[in-house]
Amino acid sequence: MNRRRFLSISAAAFVAGPALAAPAMTRIRGQALGTGVQILLAHPDADAIGRRALTEIARLEAIFSLHRESDLARLNRAGHIPAPPPELLDCLSLAAHLHQATGGLFDPTIQPLWRLHAERHAAGAPPTAAEIAAARRLVGWERVEFGTDGVRLAPGMALTLNGIAQGYIADRIAALLGAEGLTDVLVDTGELVAPGVQPDGRGWPVALAGGQGSVMLRQAALASSAPLGTTFDALGAAGHILDPRMGTPAPARWRLVSVTAPSAAVADAASTAFCLMDRQEIGQALRALPSCHIIALRAA
Repeated sequence: MNRRRFLSISAAAFVAGPALAAPAMTRIRGQALGTGVQILLAHPDADAIGRRALTEIARLEAIFSLHRESDLARLNRAGHIPAPPPELLDCLSLAAHLHQATGGLFDPTIQPLWRLHAERHAAGAPPTAAEIAAARRLVGWERVEFGTDGVRLAPGMALTLNGIAQGYIADRIAALLGAEGLTDVLVDTGELVAPGVQPDGRGWPVALAGGQGSVMLRQAALASSAPLGTTFDALGAAGHILDPRMGTPAPARWRLVSVTAPSAAVADAASTAFCLMDRQEIGQALRALPSCHIIALRAA
């Protein structure tokens, strides 16, 4: 099951003003982590720059993917990998920070629960309480050990970084382009990063899903999550965002949660965790994540 995309770039981003007369805006397209990616930039060598960026995206996917051979897949299969790539350690460190800041609700160790729900619903029925209880015993961020010498999981555990990796990859590509002096770009991996503005000085117009509004994005990242954006069941009632406290899908409290932050990885993880929280809990988490801002919190 692919994550649903909640953000779209308005066609207004391609309306040329005087500053865009030369060079024209170019849209570079690719694929990563089960979704389309795109990069918008105005540069005479946009195609060559885009190819380098897509090559880097493919390299990062070979670290984080759950659905192809990757460092993360090898970790989940063996329970340990030596000499992990620095990007994996970086992402795990960030995940640890977000786990703490969200009171444990952002928890990449829910993969055994996610797999259980996916398999049982595919077979036609939700998992039983006993099956959920057994899978919950394999959940617990405190049992993840990682450092330059390796990453190790307790027996039976597995990680998913789907709630942070798309944002992390967007951040890495924005940094790659920035190292080449390109900041007036937009990177879209399902989560968005706009290190600067459009070349004519305007922000990037981004529409939220389902007519939920729009935002002009500039010098910030934006991510959105929705509990029922992807579901385990054909009826669309069992959402894909799982509560590690209960082992069950998030309650149907929010239709859409959109968050801005300096980092797409932070916005990605925060929007995911906020789907599991009430307003008071979100307020507490925002105090622990002062760089995050809610731009959409739509009740179901």
